[in-house]
Amino acid sequence: MGDCQSLGDCDDHRIVRLYEYLDGALTLEDLNEVKKHLEHCDECAHEYDLECIIRSVVRRSCREIAPQALKTRIMARISEIRVEVGHG
Repeated sequence: MGDCQSLGDCDDHRIVRLYEYLDGALTLEDLNEVKKHLEHCDECAHEYDLECIIRSVVRRSCREIAPQALKTRIMARISEIRVEVGHG
């Protein structure tokens, strides 16, 4: 399995460090420490891979453009609500 026990146990702190690593929010020294840990820990490497996949899917999903018909319906509904509450 993994090497977490010998490297200080993987707890919430290690998971936070993993997110900081992915976000590019670590010093060079800390970046190297997390990278080294990922090379020797199957569990953390799996978490890293999973988070990379999730981030990729979210990034791809955020690029999708809503159809014009949906935008039109939303704007029409907003106008209806404004009229109903007296702000239109």
